[in-house]
Amino acid sequence: MARVLVVGPHPDDQEAGMGGSVALLASQGHDVLLLDLTDGEPTPLGSHEIRKKEAAAALEVFNAIDTPGAKPVMRLLLGLPNRTVQHTIEARHAVACVIRAHQADVIFTPFFQDAHPDHLAGTRIVEDARFDAKLTKIDMPAPVDGWTGEKLEVGPPIYPKWLFYYYATHLRWVADPTFLLDITEFQQTKLDAIRAYETQFVIPERNRQAVEWIESAGRYYGSRIGARAAEPFYTKEPVGLTGLSGLVM
Repeated sequence: MARVLVVGPHPDDQEAGMGGSVALLASQGHDVLLLDLTDGEPTPLGSHEIRKKEAAAALEVFNAIDTPGAKPVMRLLLGLPNRTVQHTIEARHAVACVIRAHQADVIFTPFFQDAHPDHLAGTRIVEDARFDAKLTKIDMPAPVDGWTGEKLEVGPPIYPKWLFYYYATHLRWVADPTFLLDITEFQQTKLDAIRAYETQFVIPERNRQAVEWIESAGRYYGSRIGARAAEPFYTKEPVGLTGLSGLVM
């Protein structure tokens, strides 16, 4: 099974962009870690403690999956400053340490075209951290989880084989994905995880329609592969297949 790292600039980005796939991968027995680069605060109705509770509630939604062989989804906060995320050596090395600690085989990060500066900087950090994680003879301090205060144990150098991009973009355009994942079984799980962020998607009336748009997008992408719901992804590198068994026919 794969060790999967799903990076979000803010808590709720992973849920909104690929919450169904997070649930799917966990249900299949993969080790999934959600990395929040920032705590997402300040926001009009939130606080660090509120966002911490909401992120934990979203995690509970994922971990309520009762599929035989499912593994619990884990979560950790890097603690970069919201609204001012910068592509620095320190930020790169902090993410690289998380990659080593999780020994990630696969990384998911937001698409590299976006209107949100945190998303742009965050994805650039992840792209470079993937390379940094394989370097030897370099001092990288062990990261501390900003949610729990626990210090991570950093593993040996590793170069994750796959880097995929999910869509959580603030641009008004239609994605042109490389591949789609069928999330029919977990579309409702995704929506429930998004709504766990009540200060972002439930209490603000004008933000409720965002969940409706996400649900509609899932149905549209599903229709492209004959499924009831799907999520889009992009890759800069070719995906290798060993046969046709994994394709939706």
